Formats: sequence, structure tokens, C-alpha cells
Amino acid sequence: MQLGISTYSFPWAIGIAGYEPSNPLTARGLLEVAIQSDIHFVQFGDNYPLHHLSPQELSDLKNYTDEWGLQIQVGTRGLSIATINTYLSIANFVSSDFLRIVIDDTNYHPIESEVIQIIKALLPQLQFHGVKLAIENHDRFASKTLKRIIEETDPQWVGICLDTANSFGAGEGINEVVAYLAPYTLNLHIKDFSINRVQNKMGFHIKGCAAGKGLLNIPWLVNEVNKYERCNTATLEVWSDPEPTIEATVQKEKEWAEKSIYYLKTIIS
Repeated sequence: MQLGISTYSFPWAIGIAGYEPSNPLTARGLLEVAIQSDIHFVQFGDNYPLHHLSPQELSDLKNYTDEWGLQIQVGTRGLSIATINTYLSIANFVSSDFLRIVIDDTNYHPIESEVIQIIKALLPQLQFHGVKLAIENHDRFASKTLKRIIEETDPQWVGICLDTANSFGAGEGINEVVAYLAPYTLNLHIKDFSINRVQNKMGFHIKGCAAGKGLLNIPWLVNEVNKYERCNTATLEVWSDPEPTIEATVQKEKEWAEKSIYYLKTIIS
């Protein structure tokens, strides 16, 4: 397993609606961070949609990664046949061996049977392009449901992008997620977190933090996923609370990412 970074390592720097920085982090800028950090895998998520790039821009991006020995990994959201076919072409062009997908999108929440039907219809295209589908555990579907979706489609071509925090939205902790999904994991999203009871004792706050500073047992996690020898990359993601200004928020995010990379390099060779 090797370490990677993502557009979700720097979401504030790239831009969140209502909090746009004056100089957003560009695709080239993200690749330069990887080069400076001696990281060779860079994942583009739905917060930097690659299908918005022109063919020339995408070609320039690919040439730059080839020049510096980087590997682009492709991600999007919205499990539809049209969206996946678009991104399979992009994944094929940049030589990404998997396509990370968040099933849901705005006003689009297919039920389990629809998800299975769509994936089965897509299997010939996945096989044709030689690209696996990595479904991210993202809030709504329980781990056992995602496991069932994989088993009922094709575990050879369909797997998991295992995120370490998203399943709190489905009422599941990391131990349960790993128990169900580690055998199917194609890509790991390392997102450390803290959980603290609110002052009035009526609930908890779940917050992100720099990797190694929270509750996530990263050495255990990496060891558990490595057992199955399907996951080649662990991708850093960072949740940071906003500061009073977007400039301060971006700076904090940068510092957390740097600390996270330094720590993760002691765990992931």
C-alpha cells in the first residue's frame, strides 16, 4: 500500500460553496504538492470534476503526471450509466485502474435494487476499459448492504473505497465498517477524527483532525486492509473546521495536511 493525496486533502483550498478562496488550488497545484511531498498518487474527487476540463486541459494534466511519474485516480458521484461511462473514458485516458464513486447525488438516491441493476448493466464497460468500480461508503448505505451489492454484482470488478468517517452517517463505527468491507477494499480514505460530548451533555460533536491526532487507529486499520492484498493506495482526506476567514481556514488545512503526510509516511511505505 502506498500513500496518496486527494482533492479532499485540501477541500477548503479548492473551494467550498460560500467559502471560495481568492486563489483556489488548481489541478496543477495539487500535483505540485504531491511532487514536493514525494507522493505519486493523486485522486480527483467530485469537488474537482474532471469532466469539466477540456480535452486539451485533460491531456496537459496527463502529460504533466507522466513527466513527473504521478498517477491520477479518478472519482465522481452519482451512480448512473451516463456518468459512469463518461468517467470510465476519463479513467482509461489517465490510466486509473479504478473509478471511485459516491452512489448518491443531489436529488438522486437510488435504492439497493436499482444500484445492483445499474452496476450489472455497467459490468461489460468496466471489463472493456479494465477499470474497477470502487463504491465509497457514504452515509446512507450500511456496510452489510454495500457488501451485498458487491456480492450480487461482481466482486472481481466491483469493490469498496473505504472511508474511515463517512459511515457515522449510517450509524456505524470504523470497527464494523472494516469487518464488513476490508475484504473488498480497493482504495482506503484515511480521515482521522475526534468525538467529544457537547457542553450541555446532550450529544456529541464529530470533528476531523490531522492524521494521528484523533481516535482512528491507523496502524491497525492499514494492517487489517493489507491482509486482503487488494488495496494499493491509502488516500489522505482532511476535515477541518472553518476559521474566521477563508485565508486562515486554508492555512490550517495546509498545516494539517502536512502533519498528516509526515505521520502517515511512518505507517505506510
